[in-house]
Amino acid sequence: METIIRKIQKSDNQKLATIIRSCFHDFKVPTQGTVYEDPTTDHLYELFSEENSALFVAELDGELCGCCGIYPTEGLPENCAELVKFYIDKDFRGKGLGKKLMEASIDFAKISGYESIYIESLPEFSTAVSIYEKQGFNYLEKPLGNSGHSGCNLWMLKSL
Repeated sequence: METIIRKIQKSDNQKLATIIRSCFHDFKVPTQGTVYEDPTTDHLYELFSEENSALFVAELDGELCGCCGIYPTEGLPENCAELVKFYIDKDFRGKGLGKKLMEASIDFAKISGYESIYIESLPEFSTAVSIYEKQGFNYLEKPLGNSGHSGCNLWMLKSL
């Protein structure tokens, strides 16, 4: 099996939006106030054309499997970015792709000069949350920045 981690291409938009939204159904997660309803989910290539941002995608044997990225979310502390859009298609979970995507994102953040990374999530995404914990993210008592995702109730931060 050949795994490729690469930056998003415009042709990935529709498939990634489908993967992201399907994760909410897979884990029976409420969609209100989340990326599920965010209109940028359908236009990720355009969103990640923002300076100092990147969205990495994983391909396994030529099939798009998931994504994870870094974004300079408005309102975050100086030199802090948000780790965003961390979703893996159900048929490709448990193969280490999430770890590879997260590591590519963290490496990008370091190279871009960020000093910390912020994450918003939900307890239903327990597998992802455990990965965040293993990667050194620490829990916060309240959200940072202006992500627009008021439905999230877990907030974490990692120093780089």
